[in-house]
Amino acid sequence: MQQPPDPVPALLDGPPVQTSDAQDLLLGYLEWYRETTLRKIAGLSDAQVRAPVVPLGWSPLGLVQHLGWVERRWLRWGFAAEQVVAYPPGGDDEEWTVAADVTVPQVIAAYEAEVGTANSAVGAAALSDKARLGGRFTAPGPAPSLGRILFHLLQEYARHAGHLDIARELIDGATGE
Repeated sequence: MQQPPDPVPALLDGPPVQTSDAQDLLLGYLEWYRETTLRKIAGLSDAQVRAPVVPLGWSPLGLVQHLGWVERRWLRWGFAAEQVVAYPPGGDDEEWTVAADVTVPQVIAAYEAEVGTANSAVGAAALSDKARLGGRFTAPGPAPSLGRILFHLLQEYARHAGHLDIARELIDGATGE
């Protein structure tokens, strides 16, 4: 006897298929892409995760470090108006380049700490809540809503997950979600 098809097919990504609330969808997909970022570098050796990928010019670990800064800029300094250092003193080069004396677990721990602090900063906020003034935004006009910020982060993560797909395939041929 043939089994009927599953009424709710498994998703390849993101929050559960039953999720329909916009905030739950944005946060669910953002979390999925955060996890994807770390999944994409899992299994690489120290040398592989640190070496700039030709022709891209950045290392997978550098991209993770960059995303930690992105979290800090948009959710802590931007939305919550925390008084934090938003950019490393060395600019883009320092943001994307992991110092030789910094270990892979240190970069991942710093990234995960930024994600945790960012999640706390938006925990009880509504999508329509505007960014607080005094951090990244100093006037009400340019201060975006949390929904706008989360949407921006979601597209940034999606783009960088694609970059990691390419990097990983160039490094060791691995492909997939």
